[in-house]
Amino acid sequence: MTLSQSLVSIACFLAVSTTMAQDKVLNIYSARHYPTDEALYSDFTKATGIKINRVDADDAGILARLKAEGAASPADVILLVDAARLWRAEIDGLFLPVKSKVLDDAIPATLRAKPADNGGTAWFGLSTRARVVVFDKLKFKKSDFDSYEKLAAPQFKGQLCIRSGSHPYNLSLFGAMTEHLGAEKTEAWLKGMVGNMARSPKGGDTDQIKGVASGECGVAVTNTYYLARMMRSSNPADKAVAEKVGVVFPNQSSWGTHVNVAGGAVARHAKNTDNAVKFLEYLASPSAQNHFANGNNEWPVAKGVSFDNPALKAITGGSFKSELIPISAVGMNQIKVQQMLDRVGFK
Repeated sequence: MTLSQSLVSIACFLAVSTTMAQDKVLNIYSARHYPTDEALYSDFTKATGIKINRVDADDAGILARLKAEGAASPADVILLVDAARLWRAEIDGLFLPVKSKVLDDAIPATLRAKPADNGGTAWFGLSTRARVVVFDKLKFKKSDFDSYEKLAAPQFKGQLCIRSGSHPYNLSLFGAMTEHLGAEKTEAWLKGMVGNMARSPKGGDTDQIKGVASGECGVAVTNTYYLARMMRSSNPADKAVAEKVGVVFPNQSSWGTHVNVAGGAVARHAKNTDNAVKFLEYLASPSAQNHFANGNNEWPVAKGVSFDNPALKAITGGSFKSELIPISAVGMNQIKVQQMLDRVGFK
């Protein structure tokens, strides 16, 4: 073999080795900051041999990073925890629409992006969480808060605890309310809630639940998985907090309770597209969907998947009616909602 032939052989070997290495790698940007998700990643690697590299940040940080990196971004999969942010990223062209019969068959059409021009789908919902009301069982009853609108009722002045109005969970709720009530009535509702606050918005959803249990406030808004987590906690103090509060799924007699979506997508400039699709398909599998329910107390979205989470079943009493609002509408209302929050002083 000549020197030139040897060099060609070495180059081919290195090229094949590089390709094989890339075939076994997946780079994920994730807003899912839940320790229980570690099992999802490790199980996927065990099953496929694909190594996962992960960057954790919040939704806004991930989208800003993708825009800054552009075509040089190493991201293959994007995991976000808010429907409006998924929609925004799609509109901004940060996702690569992909075709997957596995995902199309598993995920209901209402919980994924509308098909793109090429027939692909930009993002898929993977789990849901309801935005519910918790209240002091010694002061109030369920019928006092059986609609979101009642949170602004004058008789509850000084009773409300809630996190920042600009947090994605609240922005999506308020965007949905704008779709239901119209902008004028929604702004009046937001103003009424500001007048009912027991204190300025602060902390996360767990802090709002604790505020009700301690008597700091009489009512609060939270995502269901925070309450379920406390109910299932091994810490007696957490369980004691959960036992002191009642829970209401608002608007069951009208349009239904607001439900937000956590979802995933393939990054626009993904270098490991096949692995990315394989990972999303894995997250739609019965085993992964059950993990969302049992590991992080979220509702699975894949068709035909059942789960056994006693806390979720106790919270709902069996089942509940969820609203059916187009995610695009919720997303388009975000700027309008933020302007309302500024006008009414909802921090």
